[in-house]
Amino acid sequence: MPLRVLFMGTPAFAVPSLRAVAAAGHDVVGVITQPDRPRGRGQKVTPSPVKAAALELGLPVLQPTRLKDEALDAELRALRPDLGVVAAYGRLLPASLLALPRLGMINVHASLLPRWRGAAPIQRAILAGDEQTGITIMRVILELDAGPMLAALPTPIAPNETSVELEQRLSLLGADLLVETVQALARGPVTETPQDAALATHASKVERGDGHVAFTLPAETIHNAIRGLHPWPLVWTVLNGKRTALLASDLLREETSSAEPGTIVRVEPAGLTVATGQGAIRITRVQVEGRPPMPVRDYLNGHPTQPGDRLERASGRN
Repeated sequence: MPLRVLFMGTPAFAVPSLRAVAAAGHDVVGVITQPDRPRGRGQKVTPSPVKAAALELGLPVLQPTRLKDEALDAELRALRPDLGVVAAYGRLLPASLLALPRLGMINVHASLLPRWRGAAPIQRAILAGDEQTGITIMRVILELDAGPMLAALPTPIAPNETSVELEQRLSLLGADLLVETVQALARGPVTETPQDAALATHASKVERGDGHVAFTLPAETIHNAIRGLHPWPLVWTVLNGKRTALLASDLLREETSSAEPGTIVRVEPAGLTVATGQGAIRITRVQVEGRPPMPVRDYLNGHPTQPGDRLERASGRN
């Protein structure tokens, strides 16, 4: 039996879920997304990815600036939603909105709850060196990401996988698991498993300053930062006198060096091997400020670099 679904989401992560619910034959009666905002280098005011997808699908879009609003409540009640679906909407939902759909509201969350509740579960999982993450479909309650779980799907994190790559994979896995869950809810009650709050960890929002990483840290920590902070804010250094973002690296677990952390100990087309506080990493892709990304092979053509040169910790804006 098709359900009348109210969908809430904003970034690209949520788009596969929106498309999947619509493709499964459910009636998406409304799409709530964040207001249009300046985006990109030129700060041009553009719609969210979810709004763009909803308009393409011919779905009605709402962009309220406030969720606690009687007029909005009345407009949503008139839609008579059976179920609310949330995927990275970006704001906490008030009790009046949670109570509106007949079957309540469920959320597509990019971690295996209760680990990594909060705003940046994908980045925090990589920064922590987790070898596994996943998707959890949970019921939305007033407490952030603390509702009972309806379904979960684990997936490994590859050793060099970045947050943007993992997000793309999880968005597709989340869409599939969401549709399975919505179909199950359409048939009848679904078993809901409470979270163990004692095991909860918080995925705080990534900040601009997180990209200023010291090379005195262990190699694994730096490698995870390069992966987890891509595409923003990126890990920055000063190399050959220029601010340079480190876009990709290999972790050299067996490499040992007596060189000072941040010292380049080997220069090869495949990458720059850099000593750290413990072990070494090989930088394979960089971006000099104001220039396009490039592999180290291309970087070396225009930036002569020798063993003994140093990568200094960058400071200031990213």
